[in-house]
Amino acid sequence: MALKFEITEYIGVLSESASGWKKELNLVSWNDRAPKYDIRDWNPDHGKMGKGITLSIDEAVALRDMLDKIKF
Repeated sequence: MALKFEITEYIGVLSESASGWKKELNLVSWNDRAPKYDIRDWNPDHGKMGKGITLSIDEAVALRDMLDKIKF
């Protein structure tokens, strides 16, 4: 079975490689499920993707709270 996805909201780019692939934060619906926050590499036309992670809203809030505690 092919993986079905839809980027429902583009949020932003975290980094870009020399080859043009971008690590992005987006809201993505996987296999017609509710969208989740998603961090992964995408090629320029979003036709190919690298490995990444998906986060529910609760997980995204927990990650934000943890990052807020880091002293840069």
